[in-house]
Amino acid sequence: MNDLLRQFLEKVQCRNTAEPEFLQAVSEVAESLIPYIEKHPKYKNSKILERIVEPERVIIFRVPWLNDKGEVEVNRGFRVQMNSAIGPYKGGLRFHPSVTLSVLKFLAFEQVFKNSLTGLPMGGGKGGSDFDPKNRSDNEVMKFCQSFMTELYRHVGADIDIPAGDIGVGNREIGYLFGQYKRIKGEFSGVLTGKGYEWGGSLIRPEATGYGLVYFVEEILKTRGDSLVGKKVTISGSGNVAQYAAEKCIAKGAKVLTMSDSGGFIYDPDGIDQERLNYIKHLKDHERGRIREYANKFNCSFFEGERPWKIKCDIALPNATQNELNGDDAIALVENGCFCVAEGANMPCTPEAVAAFNQARIFYAPGKAANAGGVAVSGLEMSQNSLRFSWTRDEVDNKLKEIMKQIHKLCVKYGREEDGHINYEKGANIGGFVKIADSMLAQGVV
Repeated sequence: MNDLLRQFLEKVQCRNTAEPEFLQAVSEVAESLIPYIEKHPKYKNSKILERIVEPERVIIFRVPWLNDKGEVEVNRGFRVQMNSAIGPYKGGLRFHPSVTLSVLKFLAFEQVFKNSLTGLPMGGGKGGSDFDPKNRSDNEVMKFCQSFMTELYRHVGADIDIPAGDIGVGNREIGYLFGQYKRIKGEFSGVLTGKGYEWGGSLIRPEATGYGLVYFVEEILKTRGDSLVGKKVTISGSGNVAQYAAEKCIAKGAKVLTMSDSGGFIYDPDGIDQERLNYIKHLKDHERGRIREYANKFNCSFFEGERPWKIKCDIALPNATQNELNGDDAIALVENGCFCVAEGANMPCTPEAVAAFNQARIFYAPGKAANAGGVAVSGLEMSQNSLRFSWTRDEVDNKLKEIMKQIHKLCVKYGREEDGHINYEKGANIGGFVKIADSMLAQGVV
């Protein structure tokens, strides 16, 4: 089996040189899928996995725009349309200097499996630009978004490809992108999700990834007859996902000990309560401040340039960015008694970290399952747009809970091992794959 995996990865690497993030994502999935495919020759004979790792389409384009000084700036735009076997392409747009083709291919590849797990009819895609909206005026962000959409509009549509937000793309950016699409096409359609509620958005969408993450953790805990009450939780990040994961943990009776940003992390042994979390929300969302200001205000520890994984906890939720939790961090978590790690970010745990979790037989929930709540509610937004109708907050929240429960059931179905341990990584990969693979078989070699 190791030889088959090696041969497959060598072929993928040959075609995708200098794309480490994409190769890492493919390797992680292939480890689970190749043994399964060997037992199901119909997938092997039709080379389903070889087809899934190859994007159906990659679009790269220049984005010229004028800054407030009247100077021309040029960025690069991307859209990776990975797989449309079960529905139109669906996935976010990321505006950040770290955006490369490798990063977007990894995200699009993960998105294919994540969207499949939700049970909703959505294919997988991802896009973005190396543009950085930080420290830019609203006018500059608008001009960039309008130039970006002037090229992208011809490749997207409500039944073709429905982008959403991601890092650097919030309600402001979605508004400018949607306005330009509407202006060019002369139509009001559900071409983007993450819209403002007043003009076609869905309730619970900002909270969905963080809330869904905690709902998934609750399902994990139920397998051992446990709950979040009294559990010590460490969280990385302080953006949207981290904020709402912390909010839901607090509401469920857990004690949130840490949050972080690129400058370091805070450790509040008394626990971050709702009032203190509201301070963080205002600090990060309105003042664009740094998390160290929390430590100064509430007289707790700030660890500059460090990550929170050395703090003793029961549950760890990495919510910041890819590869933020390495092998040494994983060993520290296990030695300190952590029994559950669930990814709110995309691929935040390195392969060495995942191996350490699996060896210790603790619960490790990969992002494609645990953080699928965001795209699930994006899918619900698409449904509401098609219906020209809006569901209430409770209706959307209940649908989100049910989707996360169903994802958990699928992971258990394909991930339960002979000794009873649930390998969520294996379960998520196979569970997401089967639906896509059967659809591809049914549609022929296209």
